[in-house]
Formats: sequence, C-alpha cells, structure tokens
Amino acid sequence: MIRKISSNITRQKRHLRIRKIVQGSAERPRLSVYRSNTAIYVQLIDDVAQNTLVSVRSQELGLKHSNIETAKAVGKLVAEKALAKGVTSVVFDRSGYLYHGRIKALAEAAREAGLQF
Repeated sequence: MIRKISSNITRQKRHLRIRKIVQGSAERPRLSVYRSNTAIYVQLIDDVAQNTLVSVRSQELGLKHSNIETAKAVGKLVAEKALAKGVTSVVFDRSGYLYHGRIKALAEAAREAGLQF
C-alpha cells in the first residue's frame, strides 16, 4: 500500500532545507511568509539578533479571505512599515511555498512599494 505524505510535511521539509541557506541580518532582514486558507502572515526577521522587526497579517486590514488581492495589500503594507523602520533591502523567504499565486502577488506588491529583494 502506498502512503502519501501530506503536502504540508513536504513543504516544511523544503522550508528547513532553504533555511540552512537563507539568513537575515539587521541591514538585510529576512521577509518570511506564511499562508493559510484564511490569512497571510509576513514578518521581517533579523536572524543574527533573533528579533522580529515588522510583522503584518491580513486580519489587520480587515480582510477575511486569503486571495491574490489580500496578498497584494499585505505586501504593500509590509513594505510601507519596513521603509518607515529604515529597511530598504530584504531577503525573501517563501517558506517552502511555490513562487506562484498569493506568494508571487505579495512579493511583487512589496517590490512595487519600494522594497528590494
């Protein structure tokens, strides 16, 4: 009998494999993305000091669904908050998700709002 491994388990393995390489610093923090069926969460993390600089979630905007428009709004908001803190360049950590759909929309909105990846 073939046992299927859940897609979330394989995503977590990909995420750990990527995290061995991707590091954030004070000058260039890591932009970490988590998406669920109902929300999108984004954090700017300084891995050296183990400190979260900025965090944004879709519920802050009063959005109840997790779709491409929500991802664009969250990407724009995280870029505005980062620029207000003086952060202009980040390392993008997609957390094992494919660069497609909501993750791509969030990244492109953050770039358009002024963040450099």
